[in-house]
Amino acid sequence: MSVTPKMLWKPSVSRVKASHISNFIQFIKNNNNNKHIFKVNSSSKLYDWSIEKPAEFWSNLWDYCDVLSSRKGKTILTNPSQMPGATWFPESRLNYAENLLRQKDDQEAIVFRGEDKVENRLTYAQLYDAVSITAQALSKQGVKKGDRVAAFLPNLPDTIIFMLATTSLGALWSSCSPDFGTQGVLDRFGQIKPKILIGVDGYFYNGKQIDTIHKLGEIASSLESLKKVVVVSYTTSKPKIGAIKKSVHLKDFVKPFKPGPIKFEQVPFNHPLFIMFSSGTTGVPKCIVHGHGGTLLQHLKEHRLHTDLKIGDRFFYFTTCGWMMWNWLVTGLASGTTLLLFDGSPTYPKPDTLFDFADQERMTVFGTSAKYIDAINKLGVRPRKTHNLTHLTTITSTGSPLSPESFDYVYRHIKKDVLLSSIAGGTDIISCFVLGDPTLPVYRGEIQRRGFGLKVQVFNDQGKPITGEKGELVCTAPFPSMPIGFWNDKNDRKYLDAYFANYKNTWCHGDFIEITKRGTLIIYGRSDAVLNPGGVRIGTSEIYRQVEKLDSVMESLVIGQNWQNDTRVVLFVRLRDGLQITETLREDIKRTIRNNATPRHVPAKILQVADIPRTKSGKIVELAVRNLVHNDPVKNIEALANPEALDHFKNRQELNS
Repeated sequence: MSVTPKMLWKPSVSRVKASHISNFIQFIKNNNNNKHIFKVNSSSKLYDWSIEKPAEFWSNLWDYCDVLSSRKGKTILTNPSQMPGATWFPESRLNYAENLLRQKDDQEAIVFRGEDKVENRLTYAQLYDAVSITAQALSKQGVKKGDRVAAFLPNLPDTIIFMLATTSLGALWSSCSPDFGTQGVLDRFGQIKPKILIGVDGYFYNGKQIDTIHKLGEIASSLESLKKVVVVSYTTSKPKIGAIKKSVHLKDFVKPFKPGPIKFEQVPFNHPLFIMFSSGTTGVPKCIVHGHGGTLLQHLKEHRLHTDLKIGDRFFYFTTCGWMMWNWLVTGLASGTTLLLFDGSPTYPKPDTLFDFADQERMTVFGTSAKYIDAINKLGVRPRKTHNLTHLTTITSTGSPLSPESFDYVYRHIKKDVLLSSIAGGTDIISCFVLGDPTLPVYRGEIQRRGFGLKVQVFNDQGKPITGEKGELVCTAPFPSMPIGFWNDKNDRKYLDAYFANYKNTWCHGDFIEITKRGTLIIYGRSDAVLNPGGVRIGTSEIYRQVEKLDSVMESLVIGQNWQNDTRVVLFVRLRDGLQITETLREDIKRTIRNNATPRHVPAKILQVADIPRTKSGKIVELAVRNLVHNDPVKNIEALANPEALDHFKNRQELNS
C-alpha cells in the first residue's frame, strides 16, 4: 500500500477564494443556463467537467479571459472524436499580438537585466509604440501574412518587440539563442527560409562578453531567402556589420517611422504563429508549427487558472529564447503582468543573483528549472536567511522531474509560504500536460494536477488506462494547442509518426509517469530513456533522485547498456571539484539506491565523468550517451550546449566487461 507523502503547503481560505479558479467557476455559474454546471464547486470537479464538456469549457475560458477578436463564431469544436482532425473555433478571427498589447498605460511591461552589465525598462505604452514602428519597418521590407521572420537573439526586450511586430502582421516567428553554433542555427532556420533575420552583436555570460558578429555573418550568408539582416546592438554601441550581407543597424531600420495605431492582421484560429524546434539530438530538428488561437488560449488558461497570474504580477522565468518557456513567459503580457527578463548566467556574479533580482523587482512568480534548484541547493544558497522574498507567491519548475528532496529544499531554504508548481509538457504542445493548482495542497515530490481541458491518462503496456502504476503519458482527446503540423511535412507523415504511431487516435507524449489515487502525478523520466533490466521498467529519475542526495555528487546520468542478452544499468557521475571516485563512494551510491529504491535500480557500473552533456534548455541527453556507448552515431551534436562533454563517454574500457 502506497503511503501518502508529506503535505508541504496548503493554500489559505482567502487565497482559494480570490483565485482565478474560484472566480472562473462563479463566472460559469453566472453565464450559463446548463443546470449540470452548478454542480462544479472545486477544481477537481472543474477538471472533470472540462474533459466531459470540452467545447463548453474552452468557450467559457475564451469569455472569462476576454479574448480580443474580430469574431468568435458560434461553432467551438468540430470532429471532436478525431485526433488529429478536430478543429477549434473554426469561424473565429483574432491576433495573438493584439491580445498581448491590449494595455497601453504606464504600468511596467518589461524589466530587463543582462547580468550586471545592462538594465532596461519599458511601460506598456512604450512597448506598444516600439512594436508599432517595428511592424511598419518590417512591412516596408515586404513582410506579410505567412512570411517567416527569424531571430538569433538573447532574451532581450528587442526580441519581444520583434516577435510582437512580426505576429501582428500575421507573419511567423522563430528564434534561436546566440549560444547556438552556426550549423545548429542553419539546421533550424534553413528549413523555414526566413525573409528577415534579426541578429545580435554579442551577449554576456558568466562575466564574459561573447562576440557573435562573425557567426551572424556566417548564418546570413547561408540563408539565401533573406531580404534583410537587422543587427541589434547589445554588447557594443554600434558594431561593424559591413561584412554581413543585406545588414542594417536596428536604429537605422526603424528610424524612418513614427508610432501610431497598429493594424493587427485578423487571422483564423489555426493560422501559424510560431515555428518551434525539437531538441534535435536524434536528427535534424523537427519544425513544429503552433497557431495564434491555440497558443493564446492554452497559455491564458495555464497562466490564470494554474498559476493564478493577475494584473500587476511580476512574472519571471529563467529561459533563453531558444526554449519554449520563453514563448510561455511572453504570453504573460496578455494577463497584464510585468515580465522580468534575465539574460546570462543565473549564478553570476554570485550564486544567489536571481534572488537579488527577485527582491529588487518585487517578483511574484519565480520560474526556473529543476536542475537550477538542485544546483543552488548544492552550492549552499539559502535565500530564506539572506533575502526577504516578501512578494513571492509562486515558484514553478520544469525541464526535468523535480525530486522530493528539491521540494524539501524550496520549503526549508527558500520560502515556507509559497506555491511550488512542478510543471511538465513540452515544445510539442507549447504548454503543459500537468502543472500547478493554487487551490490545492502541495505534496512532497508530486505534481498537483492534470491541465484543465486535457484528457490526460496513463496507459500500461497493453494500452489500457491505469491509476497508481507507472506507464505512458497519453492524451486521449483533442485540445487547442496541438500543433498545426510540422513545416514542410507532406501528408503530416512525420507529425503522425511522432505522436500517434503508438496508439490510434491518442497522443503519446513519451513521458514515463504515474497518476496517484489522489489525482496527483509523478514523472519518472522520458519513456524512451526508461531502463529495462530483467524486463522491469525503471524511470531514470528514480535513480537520479537517490544518487544526487549524496553531497559528493553534483549530477549524474544513467543509461541502459545492452549486455549478455539483457540490459544492465550504467551510471555516470560528476563529482564536486577535486574529488575522485573511490570504491567506498561506489558502495555508498549503491547502498543509497538499494535502500531507497530496489536492488534492480542498483547500477552494474558506476563511472566518473568531468561533465554531463545537455541541450540548450538544460536537459541531459541520455539517448546521445546511450548511442555513444553502443557505437551508434550521435546526430546533430550542434543541438547540445556542451558537445565536448560527449568525449568523456567515448571508448570507456570499463564498459567492455
